Amino acid sequence: MESKMNSSWFQKIVSIAGMNRGCHLITDKILSQVPEIQKYSIGMMHLFLQHTSASLCINESYDSDVLLDMEDSLNRIVPENTKLYRHVDEGSDDMPSHVKNALVGVSLSVPITNGKLNLGTWQGIWLLEHRNAKSQRDIVVTIQGQEK
Repeated sequence: MESKMNSSWFQKIVSIAGMNRGCHLITDKILSQVPEIQKYSIGMMHLFLQHTSASLCINESYDSDVLLDMEDSLNRIVPENTKLYRHVDEGSDDMPSHVKNALVGVSLSVPITNGKLNLGTWQGIWLLEHRNAKSQRDIVVTIQGQEK
């Protein structure tokens, strides 16, 4: 018996309004702008952040203290207001934001099962804003999979 799977692609840019510096759970913000996910029985959602001073990751979605602890930890690993950096064109948070971006990353792939992200029980998608000034962040969302 032969089954035919029709693969389908979908892409859009999701905009996240400027947020304060720190770590932010944005799973619901993404899903509210991508209702098309519900059409897929199985697939992958790829997220690509089009910025060099913010990051994406998957992490704890239950305890909000983890968001604060992560920001504190990144600030200890990559300090500001030092003479360590040459690139300071946009302020003391400029180069540290690029280093944090390189450490954490700008892309994620999340499986889709029955029209929903197949995240673990306590997992969520985070936007890590590394700059002091608020800026809109744009994420290219690409879905590839089999429609229902």
